[in-house]
Amino acid sequence: MNINGIDIAPGEQNSIKISVGQLPSGTRISIHAHIYRSAEPGPTMLVLGGVHGDEINGVEIIRRAVDDGLFEQLTKGNVIAIPLLNIYGFINFSRDVPDGKDVNRSFPGSTSGSLASRVARTITKKILPLVDFGIDFHTGGRSLYNYPQVRFTRNHAESEQLAMDFGAPFALGMGTIAKSLRRTALDLEKPIIVFEGGESLRYDSMAIQKGLSGLHRVLARREMIKSEAKAANTEVFKKTTWIRAEKAGMFLWIKCSGNKVEKGDVIGQINGPYGKSNTIWVKAKESGIIIGHNNAPVVSQGDALFHIAYE
Repeated sequence: MNINGIDIAPGEQNSIKISVGQLPSGTRISIHAHIYRSAEPGPTMLVLGGVHGDEINGVEIIRRAVDDGLFEQLTKGNVIAIPLLNIYGFINFSRDVPDGKDVNRSFPGSTSGSLASRVARTITKKILPLVDFGIDFHTGGRSLYNYPQVRFTRNHAESEQLAMDFGAPFALGMGTIAKSLRRTALDLEKPIIVFEGGESLRYDSMAIQKGLSGLHRVLARREMIKSEAKAANTEVFKKTTWIRAEKAGMFLWIKCSGNKVEKGDVIGQINGPYGKSNTIWVKAKESGIIIGHNNAPVVSQGDALFHIAYE
């Protein structure tokens, strides 16, 4: 295996830096990758965090896996672990890079494009050709909490099986988004699932633990480590819908992520800040499970309040 001109032989481990650009100050921006190779042949797994720089839980999941020596136990195959892809976003508490571009909407990228495009191109050209499957760790956006879940490519058997191996509480079969990592990887016939858990800029212990357990389970079920793959109950959903604020105001959720709801249930309320205003009751549009909710106390008209999975 050769990455960025460095050879890693079977049975070896290495940590490498891949330069992707520099800031106006002259500071170089590099991707840090940990490479683990078993002496026995097998599949190569990519684990990736921090595509969005403010999504800390994914970074922490891979950091703990590296520190705990999980990938040093390989009995076959290889792991490429990149805890933090978007360095700029991480140090600036930002989802994006300096020009506001989203790395996960910049694939397959370009070597002559913006920083987001250059980062995406590095992964597309130097990492994806080496892997067989992958897990991309994310959280909800700012103030949006996601109950631990995985998203796999709808009507793609390998992606669905990877999601079942991971064993998150919920699994969502979804289409791919243009210029995303998952779409580009699928074009290369590399199944990648996306783990979502918690919200940006906040540690969430349950999400971190579910992410670590899923990572361990995938390795065990694919016989890449010697360990029992503990059973997990995963509910699979075919459809999701967002409930948005009918008006601006002060938002209070009554039911939250992980709760079951019936169509018509009151799950939140919106009030004006001055008193003596009519309360807007937020109701479930479908019977299912709340998989994401908004923790912001003040919302604007049209803001996403709840994400419900059903069927």
